[in-house]
Amino acid sequence: MKVVSTFRPSRELQAQMKEKFSSAEFLFYPSIKEAEMLEEAEVLVTFGEDLTDEYIDKCQNLKWIMVASAGLERMPFKSIKKRQIIVTNARGIHKIPMAEFTMGYMLNHVKRFPELLKLQQEKMWNKKLPLQELSGKELLVLGTGAIGSEIARLAKAFRMNTAGVNRSGGSAEHFDRIFKQDDILTALPQADFVVSVLPSTKETKYFIQKSHFEAMKQEAAFINIGRGDLFEEQILLEALNDNQIAHAYLDVFMEEPLPKDHAYWHQDRLTVTPHISSISKMYLPRAFEIFEYNLEKYLQSDLDLQNLIDVEKGY
Repeated sequence: MKVVSTFRPSRELQAQMKEKFSSAEFLFYPSIKEAEMLEEAEVLVTFGEDLTDEYIDKCQNLKWIMVASAGLERMPFKSIKKRQIIVTNARGIHKIPMAEFTMGYMLNHVKRFPELLKLQQEKMWNKKLPLQELSGKELLVLGTGAIGSEIARLAKAFRMNTAGVNRSGGSAEHFDRIFKQDDILTALPQADFVVSVLPSTKETKYFIQKSHFEAMKQEAAFINIGRGDLFEEQILLEALNDNQIAHAYLDVFMEEPLPKDHAYWHQDRLTVTPHISSISKMYLPRAFEIFEYNLEKYLQSDLDLQNLIDVEKGY
């Protein structure tokens, strides 16, 4: 059985896989274009952004695709569904770095670190800069899965009040209250921080409308670390220009890299980071932990795999 990876993890991870699964032949390539044995793959390991219908058609032996990320927007699901290929992903491995990154945003907001750095650069001793606390603030998280729950867990350590939004309104760990997606306008006016970790699906694309920003506190900060198509960009710019919210922190965008002439770069109350919230040295080791667990089951013909994707829904 050939396992083909369209990226090269560390030599340690490669050796670990080969030693543990001696019955499989592992082939690690720098890219899908350089994967000489791609057509013979029974198992394909990819980040999910390089696959096309043409590649799927070529891989006549392909039975399982392991996506070493959570994002599945670019996956050719029509071809995958037609061939009844199993798909799993690395959902859940991002929760630690992304939750820490979100707490960094929020601490940055209340403690005003950029302004303090500017004062240092200007050699100004100014103790009148008004600072705030996270304690007692209301956090609203859109998406109460692994990442959202971890953000809420860390927020509770800072004595924040935590509310979440999900499709069903069902309870989730570390949240004081949960709202259904249809009831989000009820939740928004109470929030000091609104954080979206929503994926990109038919239901979430342009989910946030002008009315949602209008419903937020003027003092609220909006954070998006989910996907860039959550709202139309002009709506957010208008909300900032009209002082409907205090600040926006964005790590994801409609177009990436963000064009140099984009209006976001020139908005003082908007912080841009380059889709980096999930980056960590532990990223691939955690992804391969899931892959190892699933490969062991797969070799035993047990298809009750972790992070199994519903190819009909695309998530």
